[in-house]
Amino acid sequence: MTADPGARPATRHPRRHENPRRIAVIGGGPGGLYTAALLKRLDPARDVTVWERNAPYDTFGFGVVLSDETLGGIEHADPEAYTALQHHFVRWDDIDIVHRDTRQTSGGHGFAALGRHRLLRILHDRCRALGVDLRFSTPAPHPDRLAAAYDLVVAADGVHSQTRDTYADVFRPHVTPHRCRYIWLAADFAFDAFRFEIAETGHGVMQLHGYPYAAEASTVIVEMREEVWRAAGFGELHEREAVERCAKTFAEALGGRPLRSNNSAWTTFRTVVTERWSHGNVVLLGDAAHTAHFSIGSGTKLAVEDALALAACLTEQPSLEQALAAYEEERKPVVASTQRAARASLEWFENLALYVGQPPRRFAFNLLTRSRRVTHGNLRLRDARFTESVEREFGCPPGTPPMFTPLRLRGLTLRNRVVVSPMDMYSAQDGVPGDFHLVHLGARALGGAGLVMTEMVCVSPEGRITPGCAGLYTGRQTEAWRRITSFVHERAPGTAIGVQLGHSGRKGSTKPMWEGMDEPLDDGNWPLVAASPLPYTPRSQVPRALSRARLTDLREQFTAAAVRAARAGFDLLELHCAHGYLLSGFLSPLTNHRTDAYGGPLANRLRFPLEVFDAVRAVWPEERPMTVRISATDWADGGTTADDAVEIARAFAAHGADAIDVSTGQVVADERPEFGRSYQTPFADRIRHEARIPVIAVGAISSWDDVNSLVLAGRTDLCALARPHLYDPHWTLHAAAEQGYAGPGAVWPAPYRAGSRPPRTGRADAPKPRLSLSG
Repeated sequence: MTADPGARPATRHPRRHENPRRIAVIGGGPGGLYTAALLKRLDPARDVTVWERNAPYDTFGFGVVLSDETLGGIEHADPEAYTALQHHFVRWDDIDIVHRDTRQTSGGHGFAALGRHRLLRILHDRCRALGVDLRFSTPAPHPDRLAAAYDLVVAADGVHSQTRDTYADVFRPHVTPHRCRYIWLAADFAFDAFRFEIAETGHGVMQLHGYPYAAEASTVIVEMREEVWRAAGFGELHEREAVERCAKTFAEALGGRPLRSNNSAWTTFRTVVTERWSHGNVVLLGDAAHTAHFSIGSGTKLAVEDALALAACLTEQPSLEQALAAYEEERKPVVASTQRAARASLEWFENLALYVGQPPRRFAFNLLTRSRRVTHGNLRLRDARFTESVEREFGCPPGTPPMFTPLRLRGLTLRNRVVVSPMDMYSAQDGVPGDFHLVHLGARALGGAGLVMTEMVCVSPEGRITPGCAGLYTGRQTEAWRRITSFVHERAPGTAIGVQLGHSGRKGSTKPMWEGMDEPLDDGNWPLVAASPLPYTPRSQVPRALSRARLTDLREQFTAAAVRAARAGFDLLELHCAHGYLLSGFLSPLTNHRTDAYGGPLANRLRFPLEVFDAVRAVWPEERPMTVRISATDWADGGTTADDAVEIARAFAAHGADAIDVSTGQVVADERPEFGRSYQTPFADRIRHEARIPVIAVGAISSWDDVNSLVLAGRTDLCALARPHLYDPHWTLHAAAEQGYAGPGAVWPAPYRAGSRPPRTGRADAPKPRLSLSG
């Protein structure tokens, strides 16, 4: 729905009542009703009116799940409402995952649910008892009229919010449709756990999400990819026929019982993100402001939490303007985090077909940790027996965390799954690594990582990013690198050291990062080359497009550097085809505008990077592995996509790559990355399962719990960490100590063994109290 241009409001100023007296609530769902009840309870003198266009109990869905945290907030703010809800909750702890006739059960999760109709009745009764004016079957007046007549307008009018659409130029909503169809149904019996059941049909993979919400009733959501839905013919079935088909597909889960609907319709989930939540005295709440996929919880939960925060801010702040700003400041980061987790969960189910071939326990673990909010560590606390069974299936020796299992790439066996990610230090002199590099890389090798990577080592002086970049284009540089690899091999036995070879392309001749990232040098610049004559930023030098002859020269520079790398004693070589540097510039359609054999379709854009890879592989020792770092997306319209990344990975795998190091972005300056915890891992996960090649995940992986989770779930084979190793060079050894692990995957150097246990903090010998005396 779009806003009526004739209904554009004049500029309005928020009312500054310390305590808004007249409050209008648009939308009589749980979020709107609870907001009304809470605001009226906090100040009985308020005039609170709720408009709901539908009848009192017209609602979609059947059950509502609320977390203990949300219930605690309700109990604190409104004990009467909490008591009424408490009598009707169904509680359970287990999650069942049924896949290929095998059921895996994980306990200790803790859920509470009740029927949506029951919740509405409770909230209706609470509102009436408090004196809220409830107007059902009554469309709300236009938001402009309400804003003029009331001190505060709370728009809780749902995912299709007319209020949000009316002021779309202010709220600036972004609505993203996704790739699955789903339908809300119910069964007249109670599941004894939260149940996920997977059906591999002739049309594709379908899944059931089910949970109890009453003693004799369960919510059942059936979901599948759009193409599966179409192939199965659901789009041509009437509601009753579709419900019967769903019941037949999941007959075993339902025990042969039927499903029922409530005017249920197949729909596509849409993620709603709004840049602003308030406009004058109008504020968005719940699905009107944001949505999060049902697979990680309830939209009702978020709406209730919004209501609690809004009421608190109205109470705490001296003006309405400040209260609405505080509400948005408090809730937006929480909601953004929830939406990131929800999107990870949603995309996992969208890509479910990738994982159905996993062993049963590992598949279950992958499902449970899909949002990255449940991790190996907290799952072990919830259900140690289940987690240990997954570890055994994976092949962990007793007492060995997944991150400390070995991995073999060609003739190289890495003792654990931790990689010190390449990090540009910009500290070389004339391309020669010095004492700084020896200490920097040597310290991290002593710190226990399975593989330590150099920064991007440039293949020519013109291929440097900055004057401080290291190189491998002279004999002096080769000997300097040999000093470093010898130290690693002699003083940190078991740690491998790899070199990353690359050329800056159009991103060269710039200042070190701390003097101005991507800023051209003030003087002493050198000419740049690239696939096409496109500057990286408007301030950047325009590169020269490479001729065929220059392509040959560059290929020979890479092979010469590879020969020197082998002589220097590196155990692994990585070809840098990411982040907008020279080879990456050929891969992206945003940076490669060539019209010859090296431009155009992806196969052509791959041609030169593959020629370089083949040339390097031919001179690199056969027993030593080669990896390739790629940008799996450009985070920009018209750039490399996740689909392209899979094809790029397949191409390098076909040419002999042993693993793909999966990064993203930094290809164009106007990128719009979606940052978050381990935000690049889904790209690695997809490449691993579709291209069937080992991967290195990188990007905002910061804890050893993350590493254990990602490796055990099968989303990656190795985890590369950068900033954590800047913070703590001994990150891997400390991870082992904190997990109580002392095995071959994390060997402390002899001089450091005395520090292999976490130091005590504070007194530990104080006498403990033994008696409690009262007088």
